[in-house]
Amino acid sequence: MDWTSAQLRSLVELTRRGTLTAVARALGYTPGAVSQQIAALEKATGMELLDRVGRRVELTDAGRTLARHAERILATEAEAVEALERSRNEVSGALLVGLFATAAAEILPPALARVRDVHPALTVHSRDMDVDEVYDAVASGGVDLALGLDYPDVPIPRDPALRVRRLYRERFSLAVPAGSMDGRAEVALADTRDLGWILPSPDSYYGRAVRTACRRAGIEPDVRHEVTDTAATLALVEAGIGVSTVTDLMLGLRASRFDVVRLRETVERHIVVVFRSSAERRPTVAALVDVLRAVAETRQNRRVSATRRGERAEN
Repeated sequence: MDWTSAQLRSLVELTRRGTLTAVARALGYTPGAVSQQIAALEKATGMELLDRVGRRVELTDAGRTLARHAERILATEAEAVEALERSRNEVSGALLVGLFATAAAEILPPALARVRDVHPALTVHSRDMDVDEVYDAVASGGVDLALGLDYPDVPIPRDPALRVRRLYRERFSLAVPAGSMDGRAEVALADTRDLGWILPSPDSYYGRAVRTACRRAGIEPDVRHEVTDTAATLALVEAGIGVSTVTDLMLGLRASRFDVVRLRETVERHIVVVFRSSAERRPTVAALVDVLRAVAETRQNRRVSATRRGERAEN
């Protein structure tokens, strides 16, 4: 049969996700491209693999049969890729990394520079995506590995097919309009009861995590603007529109003129690297994970040193 791995992966993902749109989102394609891949599979097999019922699609018996075999074909292919990588005398090959905006701006550049130095034969490509979608993208094979976020208050569901390695943790502070806190160095979440908030939707992990922390402190945040983009959120705080939680990584996205105040409560997020369990022994994946860990350690050490210098200056 004349088919491609991408076509088989689209079929397998359709059994998991149920719609062409969801498959497209997980694999980084358009719904039209996924539809074309399924059509190409039908041409290659000479059989109908989907029943189209209005806007919905359902796999036929032939589609379900091929999907089961496709999973084994893709698993065998992954084993072959690992074996070929291990047969080389150096770490070489290409990897596709999924990442969110702040990681693209702050983590990817030093990681790529380090890869050039220590693994010159390793080529890294990247794909920007919604941070809440990186886990699905890794699970589906849409990317080889990804940088993501995990929140202790709203942990990402753990898929046994995935490995999640924490790179470092960030503690949230509160970004407030300049001068609005009268020079206070620390604030409790309960003190924000009467302030307008700028937060992502409660449908997002980040939005749920901050709301959970606020409710634990006994308040319901007055969210007046639901904004996903971090740079836009910082711009609104700067304009005096409201307050929002912020981390050092987020502050690196945009030069802003507002005050950053410590939160009395500990509200954290973890920057993590995610990859498939089946790829854990691939030399390229292991090498890039090690690079990301080294970059994260360097960044964390610099942050700790800067904090200590600030504490000495205050004393």
